[in-house]
Amino acid sequence: MSSPLKKAQSLASEAKSAKGKEKSPTPGPASPTGAKSPTPGPASLVPRQPSEPTNLSLLSGAHWGEQEVDDDNDSILGSDAESSTASISSSIMQYRNVLGRTYHSDLVTDGEYWGPNDDKANEMLDIIHATMVMLFDGKLYTSPLNDNEIKNVIDIGTGTGVWAIDFADDHPNCTVIGTDISPIQPSWVPPNARFEIDDATKEWTYPENHFDFIHLRFMTGVIKDWDALYKEAYRCAKPGAWIEHLDGDADWICLDGTMPHDSALAQWGPIWKEVGRKTGLEFCVASSDKMEKGMKNAGFTNVTSEDYYVPISPWSDDPKMKQLGLYQSAALTHDLEGFMVYFLPNYLGWTPKEIANYAAICRKEFREGKIHSNIRWRVVRAQKPFDA
Repeated sequence: MSSPLKKAQSLASEAKSAKGKEKSPTPGPASPTGAKSPTPGPASLVPRQPSEPTNLSLLSGAHWGEQEVDDDNDSILGSDAESSTASISSSIMQYRNVLGRTYHSDLVTDGEYWGPNDDKANEMLDIIHATMVMLFDGKLYTSPLNDNEIKNVIDIGTGTGVWAIDFADDHPNCTVIGTDISPIQPSWVPPNARFEIDDATKEWTYPENHFDFIHLRFMTGVIKDWDALYKEAYRCAKPGAWIEHLDGDADWICLDGTMPHDSALAQWGPIWKEVGRKTGLEFCVASSDKMEKGMKNAGFTNVTSEDYYVPISPWSDDPKMKQLGLYQSAALTHDLEGFMVYFLPNYLGWTPKEIANYAAICRKEFREGKIHSNIRWRVVRAQKPFDA
């Protein structure tokens, strides 16, 4: 059986090839008011305006620990793993171990990041990449870039580096840098791409007025000071350069009343809201408006955004939304524990059994497909003024 990582990369490649190498359309400059763009994606992805999720009370870990579960821990994409890491100093490879999962080295950053950096977590990131490529019809970005003028691009929080690699392949005359706090990227990359170990929450070491495009994606629960991050991005962006940030909410939305309040999927949002309250981290980045406000506060203009509500499992009758639901369920069920094993014991007092039981019930609800929930994804673009 081939690995989940290879299958995810194959899915992303198929999604990109559906549109060939077609780039994002180039709309005219948007109003700097920050209003939502009136031009959404494909018809099946017209941004909807659902009612906000109900503020549910949080069930305790003991509630899940008392449940009897029969979890076969199956994954839609399989269970074997293959990965490679960049060749860097051994000190960076001194990962921490939390409940059997490895995390970034304390030598890299003193920040708190919830995501493991082992094979299982990395495969999940590649599946999310495949999902986002499909969401935008094979495109890697939505900003109105001029391909003939971009020379320097940076991907902040690059993860496994697959976005940076794909962008470098599509733009051979452009230098692409991917940064992360873990050396989990492959060593075999396009000649115009490279990866650096760096903590984006600290002062950036890149020159002022340097990058033509700054890309961020899936920074949920990572940044405490969004204004500081965007100010660094603004400082390092060239006049006229674009920044694009794609992120989501941990509070899943159900539009048809099929998600009981005491279901495991309904509890996902309250869990992360409570973790956010105790840590100061934001787990509903899309609906918080932190992206738009942070970019405006930094000095960016022409701020526009769109929301997309994508099924978390393949319950939709719409063919594309059904396929997107399959991708998202593959990503989420592949490593549910990876989202939880760092924060839940430390901040909510959950035991390993409670985490395992809750994850098992989540997977069961995913497989059954009776709950019609969606993830809100928001893409925000902005531009540094030419006269900056």
